[in-house]
Amino acid sequence: MAEPVKGPASYFPSIEKKYGRPIAEWKDLIRSSPLTKHMELVSWLKAEHGLGHGHANALVAHTLAEDTGK
Repeated sequence: MAEPVKGPASYFPSIEKKYGRPIAEWKDLIRSSPLTKHMELVSWLKAEHGLGHGHANALVAHTLAEDTGK
């Protein structure tokens, strides 16, 4: 049996369902943004793309962690 997904990735199925975009597309948007700070990116996703705070935070945290290898 597979381990349950934990951390920010646990939000991914509901993000895809609610906002209709695959996670890879959200990550590409985050990576193409001129913003680099976590909370700036979260605020931008909320203001420009209508994401809720938890969903925006999960996407940014996961993307930045991937990019820094943490």
